[in-house]
Amino acid sequence: MNYQNSLAYAQQLDKDDPLAYLRNQFHIPKDKEGNDWLYFTGNSLGLQPKQTQKYIQQELDDWANFGVEGHFEGETPWLPYHEFLTNNMAKIVGAKPLEVVVMNTLTTNLHLLMVSFYQPTKQKYKIVIESDAFPSDRYAVQSQLQFHGFNTEDGLIEWKPRDGEELLRIEDLEAIVEEQGDEIALLLIGGVNYYTGQYLDIKRIAEIGHAKNCMVGIDLAHGAGNVQPNLHDSGVDFAAWCTYKYLNSGPGSLSGLFVHEKHAHNKDLPRFAGWWNHNKETRFNMRQPFDVMAGAEGWQLSNPPILSMAAIRSSLDLFEKVGMDALREKSEKLTGYFEYLIKQIDTNRIKIITPSNPKERGCQLSIQVQNADKSLHQKLTDHHIITDWREPDVIRCAPVPMYNSFEDVFRMVTTLKELL
Repeated sequence: MNYQNSLAYAQQLDKDDPLAYLRNQFHIPKDKEGNDWLYFTGNSLGLQPKQTQKYIQQELDDWANFGVEGHFEGETPWLPYHEFLTNNMAKIVGAKPLEVVVMNTLTTNLHLLMVSFYQPTKQKYKIVIESDAFPSDRYAVQSQLQFHGFNTEDGLIEWKPRDGEELLRIEDLEAIVEEQGDEIALLLIGGVNYYTGQYLDIKRIAEIGHAKNCMVGIDLAHGAGNVQPNLHDSGVDFAAWCTYKYLNSGPGSLSGLFVHEKHAHNKDLPRFAGWWNHNKETRFNMRQPFDVMAGAEGWQLSNPPILSMAAIRSSLDLFEKVGMDALREKSEKLTGYFEYLIKQIDTNRIKIITPSNPKERGCQLSIQVQNADKSLHQKLTDHHIITDWREPDVIRCAPVPMYNSFEDVFRMVTTLKELL
């Protein structure tokens, strides 16, 4: 687009934006004078939809009015509550309802999935991650290697950017798997890298791994609700994601889990068991031998926390009304305008390390600051511009299409320019 560097132009973009109304559906933090903060950290914690309080209050009222009978009574009975989330969540990640369930938290789910899909042998035991994977993923796979009796230095393979580059090249992963594939049991890759914001080719990663009989899993913590990963068509074996970032479900909220349909009816897959992945038709007979459910529900363990799920249901209902196609279209325009404005700043102190191709990124731009000591980030915070600092020298900014405006972007870059 032929963008313009002016407040009037940004405001006109907002007037022309068919999704501008969504901003009023969210609580925007304000300063002491009642002015909206410029909030760019939906990649860490999404803002609260105004309707969420009503959704949670409904469950509190049912608890008050029905007690234990709330599992069967009320507008949304608790016993099948997780099922109320499945269809909408499946649409967001491009999956079939059979392949998706909401449960536990992200790293817990990754471990539960690796119980099934990381089955190392003496010859084929290594795990591939991206070199700058989110620390939790690194800790998880290291502990899995150790649990199975392998050395982490030998068993962990890192897919690294080339010298002098920040972004990963798919051909380098292909070379790793081609060379060491007979020893690699699992690829566990972040679909959108938390640091650079790079959106990786998930389908190609699956093809590369499966060509050497490796299992392929994806961490979509920074992807779900941000990009369209099309998990079913990608062919990956499994994926997991949190819901408190772009899915706006509140701090520490539950995780989503995907298991591809090709594994849905394999009851021989090793897994941990609990009463909630037992056949729901006989679950309450209590003295039945374990009978695992088909699909992603077969990885559940426990009775789900309803109040957290109520917040997720609130957010998913908003996504259902809007649709990911419209959100992605606005997201690409927002980051495009953001990128244009940053490049208008006459300085050699900063550069964007996120891919310039909108199809290779979500709504995050990572700004690398030369000779950084976090002081620039702190100055932005002092101006009520909430961004995210990541060591050693990157400010992550996520203009979220659900609630950020083009004027937000313009005002943020104007302040950034003044501070520089």
